[in-house]
Amino acid sequence: MTGKANPLKPRSHFSKLFMDIWTDRQLYYMLIPVIAYFVIFHYLPMYGIQIAFKDFSIRKGFARSPWVGFKHFQAFFKSYYFGRVIGNTFFISLYSLAAGFPAPIILALLMNEVRSNWYRRTVQTVTYAPYFISMVVLCAMVTQFLSPNAGIVNKVLNLLGRDSIYFLGRSDMFYSVYVWSGVWQGTGWSSIIYMAALTSIDPQLHEAAVMDGASRLQRIWHINIPGILPTAIILLIMNCGSILSVGFEKIFLLQNDLNRSSSEVISTLVYQQGLIQNNYSYSAAVGLFNSVINCTMLVIVNTIARKSGETSLW
Repeated sequence: MTGKANPLKPRSHFSKLFMDIWTDRQLYYMLIPVIAYFVIFHYLPMYGIQIAFKDFSIRKGFARSPWVGFKHFQAFFKSYYFGRVIGNTFFISLYSLAAGFPAPIILALLMNEVRSNWYRRTVQTVTYAPYFISMVVLCAMVTQFLSPNAGIVNKVLNLLGRDSIYFLGRSDMFYSVYVWSGVWQGTGWSSIIYMAALTSIDPQLHEAAVMDGASRLQRIWHINIPGILPTAIILLIMNCGSILSVGFEKIFLLQNDLNRSSSEVISTLVYQQGLIQNNYSYSAAVGLFNSVINCTMLVIVNTIARKSGETSLW
């Protein structure tokens, strides 16, 4: 009968959605660990943000600790090390972005032009390997290589007739040591996503360009680079969203009293105030300030990218 409703047909959009999820429930089960990770380690800890606005005491707990408003933020802004910490954090982040962001793009473009499979595999292995070195081992290697007494870099300088340099003991050289060691470690691994983007470019574009007499450099400039530009913009936006999130572990391992004026950043300040001096509220305020600046930068850069082109996160 035509007027009778089909009992097997979903009665609403939500019931249809539920049936689709139930049909593919094995795939959705795989999301449970991911969701649990973000809930446990990212969303639940947000409850503790309130201690940035309180004089937190472990004995009194979150609820009974006195509310002090923006006291700790004001103390951070008025502290004598505020300008130095913010300046170091911004400079290291911008230096890392300027040096580290183009490096994997250049490596991917060069690797894409290599026609020898064994040579490409060899270069990939050599450039990928540093990424899998732990940060502790990496910093130990950097310290050993740059040692003023037995470091290979200073041995080469001595052979050239120059005096040894204590690289990690000079605050003006700490930035370059930190940034370029990171470029060496991460360039190969970061180039993977650009190499994947290059494989999605239509080969017929190159064939047409060759027939028109375009050189290899012209094909790279007019075909390959525009092809990976959307991927590069997305990664640039994400990097700008963590502009103040300079890694703590590497800074801490390379830091000493001689280079502290250049190596003191927000993450090390939070560590010193929170874990060493047990000033939890102050360190939470500094960390919250860091997160707000990162979020603001993410929104600004994403807005600029969306208005200047068609590529953006949202």
